[in-house]
Amino acid sequence: ARELRNRFIGEKDPASLIESSRLHLNDTDDAFYQDYLVQIREPLNPRRLPKSNRLLLACFQYFREQFQKIEALPQNGRALATLLSETMARQLLFILITVDDDLNAYTVFETLNARGMALTTTDLLKNYLFSLVKVRADLEALQRRWKSLVETVGQAQFPTFLRYHLLCKQPKVRGQRLFKLVRAQTRDVQDVFQLLDELEGRGELFAAILDPTHGYWLDLPGARPHVGELSLFRIRQPMPLLFAAWECFSKEDFIRVLKLVSAISFRYTIVSSLNPNDLESAYHWAAKAVTDGEAKTLAAVFHRLRSIYVSDGKMQQDFSQLEINTKGRKKLAKYILAQLEQNVSGRACDPDTDPGTVEHILPESPAEGWEEMYPSDKWDSDVYRLGNLTLLEASPNRDIGNQVYVNKCSAYDRSSYELTREISRMAPEQWTPELVNERQIRLAKVATQVWKTDFS
Repeated sequence: ARELRNRFIGEKDPASLIESSRLHLNDTDDAFYQDYLVQIREPLNPRRLPKSNRLLLACFQYFREQFQKIEALPQNGRALATLLSETMARQLLFILITVDDDLNAYTVFETLNARGMALTTTDLLKNYLFSLVKVRADLEALQRRWKSLVETVGQAQFPTFLRYHLLCKQPKVRGQRLFKLVRAQTRDVQDVFQLLDELEGRGELFAAILDPTHGYWLDLPGARPHVGELSLFRIRQPMPLLFAAWECFSKEDFIRVLKLVSAISFRYTIVSSLNPNDLESAYHWAAKAVTDGEAKTLAAVFHRLRSIYVSDGKMQQDFSQLEINTKGRKKLAKYILAQLEQNVSGRACDPDTDPGTVEHILPESPAEGWEEMYPSDKWDSDVYRLGNLTLLEASPNRDIGNQVYVNKCSAYDRSSYELTREISRMAPEQWTPELVNERQIRLAKVATQVWKTDFS
């Protein structure tokens, strides 16, 4: 066993009894490989490891399990030694490519990619940028800063971040052309560090906009609700404008820009479900106007976004037909109901902290007796309409379940939510498709006031 370890893995220091490995990996993986796999130690919390570390661990565990399935090995050291030194070692091939400089290393890297190896945009960009830096001190600085940037943004999110960064200057940037665009614009070491400066300036903001709990918002509590809304709406297209607004406007005006794009996003995407492809172009031109100094006020920004701001008339018409399937987007349904409740009642109703739950007036699974007042052929089409949803305290919501309407109505009348009490007044005896439609039309009128900009 000792001879096999010395040959394939490395030698053990006689003083510290720590293995000295023959193989060294990259910065991300080497520490894990040396400290755990070579020493045959199990990590305490594998889920917190980087993806590449987890892949190494999974590979290690896979082969260990395969060896354990060979019954002869535990009792026959000769068979084990033969398997490792003859069968495996003679069939494993390792290719070592030695190059004279980083540029040649980059060329080899691109060639391997052309031969079918799956390299990401992040990999290609990193290796290209590194190939342009010749001075060792600069290379070490670039390596430190690149690692920090990717950790901030996230390896998986980096191509998306880079695309939105480029969209600040260019109107159309396709994900497949990211690397070629950067390569065309970055020719020497000065370009490399200028690009890095720009990316570092926006990386933390990008991560913060994707996370309402980010530390960025501790000093800007007014921004947090709107960041949460963009996350809830699953909207990222305004990112170039938010980059520009952060850099060119005051923090107070940045919050107003957040509020503006949230209202636009709700109307355009959530209510009217319009083509998302038009959003990126509009936000590009708005971002460019801000960075070029052509849009110095919020009104000027809105002027450049007017084409994607859904009018009150269309907003009201589309909202009157809006459905939110609570099986997949209950949080969105609660957000909408809480905002409407806050407007109607005049009291705060934070969807993240309010204890209310989403109640379906016509239940998702109606009990016997519902078909007498509500045609069963309308159940599937009406159950998730906004007019059929309301907020209700958790306890009475559980108690009434899918009971008939008259039993539910008394619970609505005792609710602390104004919109819910209104139900018992408008429909004291029965709930019908006509009443759902009537209530939703009323809510649509309120919605146009709730999700409205200061400039329309």
